[in-house]
Amino acid sequence: MKASKIVYKPVGLALGAASGMIAGAAFKQAWKMLGHDDDAPDATDQDRTWQEVLLAAAVQGAIFAAVKAAVDRAGAATLHRLTGTWPG
Repeated sequence: MKASKIVYKPVGLALGAASGMIAGAAFKQAWKMLGHDDDAPDATDQDRTWQEVLLAAAVQGAIFAAVKAAVDRAGAATLHRLTGTWPG
């Protein structure tokens, strides 16, 4: 295993946790902007429609994936700038 991969593992874990918090906050804001309640529905919310539950899940998934990719890419690019080696 390359040294850059070993060095990047703990950094990647920390970035993953941070990206989860960022994505959660972004999703809450996006859900409010879509004109829905402050809280997104859970799949087991009896008072929510299928359409609303599935829309919330799709929006949340898209936001989480985009934020995770952006944070992972920025972390890898930063490590590359610092060490000259890509952590992949």
